[in-house]
Amino acid sequence: MANNNDNKMSMEERGRKGGQATAEKHDKDFYQEIGQKGGEATAENHDKDFYQEIGQKGGEATAENHDKEFYQEIGRKGGEATAENHDKEFYQEIGRKGGEATAENHDKEFYQEIGQKGGKSRDND
Repeated sequence: MANNNDNKMSMEERGRKGGQATAEKHDKDFYQEIGQKGGEATAENHDKDFYQEIGQKGGEATAENHDKEFYQEIGRKGGEATAENHDKEFYQEIGRKGGEATAENHDKEFYQEIGQKGGKSRDND
């Protein structure tokens, strides 16, 4: 333990001991509740730009530390978890919404282009 010369605990040691004592006194529900309160307070004090900025920073940091296989693995796990929790109607609904959003954002030429690319791809098979 890191004590100063006069037998007083360092700030780091006091913090660690306090954290251990708190963890022994409280359960998972306690931490969920304070986490929720903290999230609500943060949401009241910050706007959309704040969340976009921290999301971008987190994404960049993650991308620097992980390779293609990492993203494939988390994508597979996410897909499996989603499949376990949703039925056929869920996928039909998100497909419909995605199709509507795509139709709103693209014109006839877009569909002609992707149709041609799809046809060329089949010709190469």
